[in-house]
Amino acid sequence: MRALLCKAFGPPETLVVEDLPSPTPGADEVVVTVKVAGVNFPDTLTIQNKYQFKPKLPFSPGQDIAGVIKEAGPGVSGFKVGDRVIANLTHGGFREEVAVQTSRLVPMPGGLDYENAASFCLPYTTSYHALKDCANLQQGESLLVLGASGGAGLAAVELGKLMGARVIACASTAEKLEVCRRYGADEVINYETEDMRGRMKELVGEKGVDVTYDPVGGKYSEPALRSMARKGRYLVVGFAAGPIPSFALNLILLKCCAVIGVRRGEFRLYEREVYDSNMRQLMDWIVAEKLRPLISARYSLERGAEAINALMTRQVMGKVVIVM
Repeated sequence: MRALLCKAFGPPETLVVEDLPSPTPGADEVVVTVKVAGVNFPDTLTIQNKYQFKPKLPFSPGQDIAGVIKEAGPGVSGFKVGDRVIANLTHGGFREEVAVQTSRLVPMPGGLDYENAASFCLPYTTSYHALKDCANLQQGESLLVLGASGGAGLAAVELGKLMGARVIACASTAEKLEVCRRYGADEVINYETEDMRGRMKELVGEKGVDVTYDPVGGKYSEPALRSMARKGRYLVVGFAAGPIPSFALNLILLKCCAVIGVRRGEFRLYEREVYDSNMRQLMDWIVAEKLRPLISARYSLERGAEAINALMTRQVMGKVVIVM
């Protein structure tokens, strides 16, 4: 079987495709034949040794996969050969076959195709956890989404609208903002060409915004924090822009707002019942077409490095996937 391998930490062009022996499942593991793998921003960090999780070399990047169980190991219950499944991994998804612990598997609903199944897990579970569990977003509240055309950002736009919020989407080009409008944004801000603080005052007045979803960081975070409402909730999701911003604590005091860190992996580990409930709700919405992941490009495994580079250089709207 073929695998996209990181054999030395570095940029995407250092990745190679090689033939490897098929994996053998261990206790409580299955081997999944991967049909589609989703590309996520953490993949760009993992191959550069910049992510909090640091796998040993060599490894395959790739966290979200959808496929079919090829073989089951000792002690497996609840799954069988031939089952269609979704899996969320720490790494290892960009290969034709992968051994997966059953605790990381979710049965794939009959109405869900492989591309959508591989596209929603990380961005949608992160965004739903952030808005529902961390921010307690309420119907009628305002939601500001930074980096709104990316995978996590666009999921937050969709979910915010579905949850009844007034959604304000921020992105860097007119094309990206048009996608945000199509996915439910009520208002949009081009934070490369517009005065973000000025536009926020126009849109929410002196009251400010109730919830901010920030997967970007960098220079956009402080003006977003300054635009918060009293008792607002600022969600720290990631730092796609690169630099990690520093806040003066007096801003948080003056705004009487909360700054909340969002770590989906910790949530999955320590609150598994709630995580599983969220996952079921998201799958129900996707099967019912209330949510629709935007897949903007498809790549072969041989072009997997190009897929990661497209995400790394901010060329992607929504999701890109690797089709085996």
